Amino acid sequence: MPFLPLAEPSAITATSLKVEMALSASLSRSVIFAKRNILHNVTVRQTCLLFSTNNTVSDGQRKAPLKKPWRKSQKKPACTDHLSWEEKLADVVTPLWRLSYDEQLELKQKHQERILSQLSGHLTGDFQSQSSAVRSKLSFPVLPVLPSPVRDGYRNKSTFSVNRGVDGNAKTVGFYVGTGRKGNIVCVNGDHLLNMPEKHKLVARCYQDFIRRSSLEPCLLFHTGGHWREVTVRTNAEGHTMAIVYFHPQALTREDVALHQADLVDYFTLGPGSVCQLDSLFFQESSMTRCSHEESPYQLLHGQPHIYEEVLGYKFRISADAFFQVNQAAAEGLYSTVRHLCFPSPEDGGGRTKVGGTLLDVCCGTGAIGITMSPRVDRIIGIELMEQAVEDARHNAALNDVLNCEFVRGKAEVALPGVMSQLSSAGGGLVAAVVNPARAGLHYRVVRALRNQPAIRRLVYVSCKPDGEAMRNFRELCCAPDPEKKLTGEAFSPTLAVPVDMFPHTPHCEVVLLFER
Repeated sequence: MPFLPLAEPSAITATSLKVEMALSASLSRSVIFAKRNILHNVTVRQTCLLFSTNNTVSDGQRKAPLKKPWRKSQKKPACTDHLSWEEKLADVVTPLWRLSYDEQLELKQKHQERILSQLSGHLTGDFQSQSSAVRSKLSFPVLPVLPSPVRDGYRNKSTFSVNRGVDGNAKTVGFYVGTGRKGNIVCVNGDHLLNMPEKHKLVARCYQDFIRRSSLEPCLLFHTGGHWREVTVRTNAEGHTMAIVYFHPQALTREDVALHQADLVDYFTLGPGSVCQLDSLFFQESSMTRCSHEESPYQLLHGQPHIYEEVLGYKFRISADAFFQVNQAAAEGLYSTVRHLCFPSPEDGGGRTKVGGTLLDVCCGTGAIGITMSPRVDRIIGIELMEQAVEDARHNAALNDVLNCEFVRGKAEVALPGVMSQLSSAGGGLVAAVVNPARAGLHYRVVRALRNQPAIRRLVYVSCKPDGEAMRNFRELCCAPDPEKKLTGEAFSPTLAVPVDMFPHTPHCEVVLLFER
């Protein structure tokens, strides 16, 4: 297997002075405070962090710098016959692996500016804002991308598929090259991928060994039979490991399934898989592509029901299907940024300076954003659909002795109007909202409820795909009042954007966007 060189580390120089000069003088005093706090933290983080890897990419191995920022629409099919399978997979999973980290950040910066210029163009009526002069078209400042403190092996959650490998073996565990539509899927081992930690790769290798020993066939297509499906591996900063095996029961009896569960436990506790030192082993039976815990319970076969992760000094319980940021080190920068923008303080005090007010945390997951912000505000109300995530959020609040958080389970578009009514009747106090939805964005009723609540003067939107459905949300938050759409509240305006690199070696970037009115 050819070795893929690691991206070259380089010291990130402080950019706060340049950004200060670029910011608009019309920003509100509170936004300026938030901006300065973020820039201070970026500068401290940049000058203090030491990166662990010393591997470099030679000039001959690195791609030439791109003349134009990455855009999906620009990608054209290229001949890859000369590439190894490992290189092909790296180009699918970590497309930027050949670039130095500085080059990756530059590419992501330009990409985010291009995306956000679309919003500026929509608001100003200038629909030519995708020209080369992107910066002149932005109507609000976009700070430099906040770099990830960890660039390699940063993922704390990985899901490995099962399918036919390069050698034709259907019991191969890895990642896909090719597509089902074209019928050219090949499952390639991911041991060389830069973003995967070694522990995840070890569990995947052991799972492959186990299913190859098993008498049961893999489930490649539901209608063609087979049983063994993908495996998900979750780890924390301390190295604790959870594995979740997905299984299609087909026509097996409960007794038959129990026998194979016992074989799985024996392999990972007494057999060759014991080298993985699993702290938790879960098993989910499912005849669908994805199932929640409520639809098909995760069965704990071995070990502890949870692992724990620490962020900004707070401890969080992670369940089998709970959402948690996949890059723990970068998540600290993300949550600090959200905290500064929601409730800015001239003197941050490590995030514990009291400002007061109420935080409305929509799509709150396990409660991480609200809990890390709890010392700064009087009250936090989190809304989350997943029952297990709400249980985790409540547990996390109690675990950290946070008493000013409450969590409501339900669809945000259903729960939010009642919460808003409760806030209105209480009266008084600053109300800020943070939304961190999935790629599908917010339901239009959620946007409508947020916009039509006059007490909310500041809204922070965290998006992993701002050029997707989130852009529709941005426009609905900022458009002129529209009675037909029941968007009667005062329009928000975007005032600051902070890209955060949660996914080194990939084109993806989280963006934190502040809206005010």
